[in-house]
Amino acid sequence: MSCATSRRRLFALAVLVAMALTAAAVLWSSPPASAKTPRQFKPGGLGQTRGLLPRRKLTLGSAIRVNLSRQTVRLPLYPGRAPDGTRVWYVLLDASDRGLAENHGINFAPKLANLAIGCPECVQEVTLEAPTPAQNRFGPAVVNFKGVPDFSPMRVAEPGPTGFPLKSFQPGAVGGAGYSPFIRIAGSNVVYSAPIVAVGDGGFDVDHHTNTADRVLGVHVAPPSPPGRFLESWVDMLFIKGFDAGQPIAYLSTDAGQPLTAVLERATFVPALDRAAYNGGDDFLGSARERLFGFINGQTGRRNRQAQGFQHFMLDGHGSEDASADNTALINSLRRGGDLLNVFGDFPTLRDPRHSSAYSPLWDAQLGLWTDKAVKAGLNRRQIDENVVFNLAATRPDLLTGVDPATGMPAPYGSSGVSINCAVIGFTAKPPKAALQKPVPNSQFPPR
Repeated sequence: MSCATSRRRLFALAVLVAMALTAAAVLWSSPPASAKTPRQFKPGGLGQTRGLLPRRKLTLGSAIRVNLSRQTVRLPLYPGRAPDGTRVWYVLLDASDRGLAENHGINFAPKLANLAIGCPECVQEVTLEAPTPAQNRFGPAVVNFKGVPDFSPMRVAEPGPTGFPLKSFQPGAVGGAGYSPFIRIAGSNVVYSAPIVAVGDGGFDVDHHTNTADRVLGVHVAPPSPPGRFLESWVDMLFIKGFDAGQPIAYLSTDAGQPLTAVLERATFVPALDRAAYNGGDDFLGSARERLFGFINGQTGRRNRQAQGFQHFMLDGHGSEDASADNTALINSLRRGGDLLNVFGDFPTLRDPRHSSAYSPLWDAQLGLWTDKAVKAGLNRRQIDENVVFNLAATRPDLLTGVDPATGMPAPYGSSGVSINCAVIGFTAKPPKAALQKPVPNSQFPPR
């Protein structure tokens, strides 16, 4: 055999080996045909809307499950007692202490430590019963509340000609004397968000809510636990969709400081929260609040991906109806985006601890009114990021102004005197990490 022939054969063998290695690399690096690639969600979309939300997407770790198909979050339900001895039931959502928040699987909200500044009645001091071992082998102690909500009123939300402003309204639940959803246990300085959501020992009305909060869609009170076990009580509550840092989120509204706000949020009207520290405070010294951005006259339409705001909610989200598990038209409408779709400020998953630690469940609403110019040009589009909103308010007052909630007329942009207790639950696409824009100079961004 000649040297030339040997060289040709060796070259051919090398080519075959290289081809085999390349094929193997492709085989090992390519996913199997049956493997599913992660779903990509479009900006402004709602993320996952069916099935159960994966637990890795929860900020409220104590949530038993989030059913996106039913628009509900299932939460542990804890026993309490009213001053007259009536049994009440509450949920636990946020705490001002990080360690205790982690212990309970709830949101850490350090701003709650400021809640009683100038408003002692904003924090309800409660006591814990002290059971004997025979009375409580394992489980929560009963909380003795000083005040409780009255769930008996009928919620009224009669739409006006454009949906909003409302023609008439009435809250479906009102906090009684001494009631606040924010509690401090006597002997402790930690503030918790622990709203009462049901009253009584059974027979819970989850259709018209005469003894439950307006977002309660199901209640299970566990029987006594057998030896060595713990049976948990729970409540299913209708959650709300919104946005933070460009990502879709889920949260739960339970209380509000104004009657109209309580109606729109299907929440308990708690007058004291109107005085919580403090309007316009955001991240400044002594503030217990964080900002939320809502819109009066965003676009409408049940299939419109740009729809958002108060008019949209009343026209497209069944805002006038009672929420119940059997009202599938309402649930499906909200699942597809019929909510207010508010934009949140700070959120627990944000990369910068300055913003993640500034989260508070007590939201100071900044309400926006699109101008006639913006509406006619179709610029009243869905907003999904805090910085984008206040940059727009700072640079384009010809498109977006503030609004007086009492009159619906334009007003300077900023705090509108609306306070809402809304605990975040999680996110339905990617975790919010950072704002989509940097703040423009002299916008309403806290200076540092």
